[in-house]
Amino acid sequence: MTNDAPAAPLSLPARPELTGGKRIGALVSHGFTGSPYSMKPWARYLAEHGYAVEVPLLPGHGSTWQEMNRTRWEDWYGGVTRAFDKLSAENDVVVAAGLSMGGALVLRLAADRPDRVAAVCVVNPALTTRRKDVLALPLFKWVIPSFPGVANDIKKPGVDEHGYTRTPLKAAHSMLSASKAIVPDLPRITAPLLIFHSAEDHVVDESSIPHITAKVSSRDVVERTLTDSFHVATLDNDAPAIFEESLEFFSRATTTSTAG
Repeated sequence: MTNDAPAAPLSLPARPELTGGKRIGALVSHGFTGSPYSMKPWARYLAEHGYAVEVPLLPGHGSTWQEMNRTRWEDWYGGVTRAFDKLSAENDVVVAAGLSMGGALVLRLAADRPDRVAAVCVVNPALTTRRKDVLALPLFKWVIPSFPGVANDIKKPGVDEHGYTRTPLKAAHSMLSASKAIVPDLPRITAPLLIFHSAEDHVVDESSIPHITAKVSSRDVVERTLTDSFHVATLDNDAPAIFEESLEFFSRATTTSTAG
């Protein structure tokens, strides 16, 4: 797909001549109120090394926060699973990566399809939170359409992730409820797992990380702290390290993987 608009999805085919003859697909998911723009540099890096990539535009994103307020977790997860199914049909093996809510979505996918997801990489995944104000969301969502947005938590100057300036509360409540519900299913995840989290993140706290590392059944779990990036680390100073280490991790995982 050649559309370079910030919110446009990205789809690129595999180049198995660069991956030892194996066709490897990578599903790459953006986060809540974000857009594919935040993930395209990572996806293109993987594509340059032979991976087929799909960066879907999740329903309700890339338009207006009002439209997003009419969508729910099931809609976003549907977008992720459709992209994954496309990659599975066209490639020998598929890995998954996600930022923030995108991380939660691919963890859900890995729990639901443990025999088909070859490896997972998440950046600042959002499953749980210590924030107390979210407890009022079940009420607030009916009387207040939105809160100030959470986009552009980026340390690197002059970078715009092209997300919404408002947070739609009905959608936010759906995300938080569904993300929290993943925690009991984390033991179903068996795929190799690479976790990046920023030491300073003004959107997602670190409460999700201990849940993930303690509960997944994956034998190969690697955790990395990002010291020079805020929440949208895929566009921040540590982005090159994320790209390089994830590629190495995926390459190692898919060398012996039989998922597909």
